[in-house]
Amino acid sequence: MFTQQYRPTTSPAGHGTYPTAHVGGGYSGYPQPTGGAMPPQVPVGSPITPGGTVMPAPVNYEQSYIENIFRLNLGKVGTFYMTYENNSEWNAKVFRGVLEAAGRDHIIISDPTTGVRTVMLMVNFDYATFDEPLLYQYPGVIGSPPPTRR
Repeated sequence: MFTQQYRPTTSPAGHGTYPTAHVGGGYSGYPQPTGGAMPPQVPVGSPITPGGTVMPAPVNYEQSYIENIFRLNLGKVGTFYMTYENNSEWNAKVFRGVLEAAGRDHIIISDPTTGVRTVMLMVNFDYATFDEPLLYQYPGVIGSPPPTRR
């Protein structure tokens, strides 16, 4: 069988030639690694200077998501307002109970009198009210600001 060697051609725009294939693999025209040196591992999000120095990644503060506020206030009694679109029985519903758990996409509350637990999806969550002060720590700030009364 006859195998024809690859020959470089001029690119349509006239910007030089394509790399040539060599018998046994590899291409000329591209930089080849020498000595088996590997570039250093760079953590995701780490800035790199123009000189190639990897800077330490900035301190990652947890972002202020509602589930984090709920997690700081587990065990408190709250009123939770939910909206259920395209529901012919009830479009909006109000739940009152002890905040038992909070996840990224759900909360679990319990009725203090019956002990019944209800799982509610955050996609339906509108807002919540609490009868007592909430613990809240803004990302990057140490401690919680004192509650203010007006």
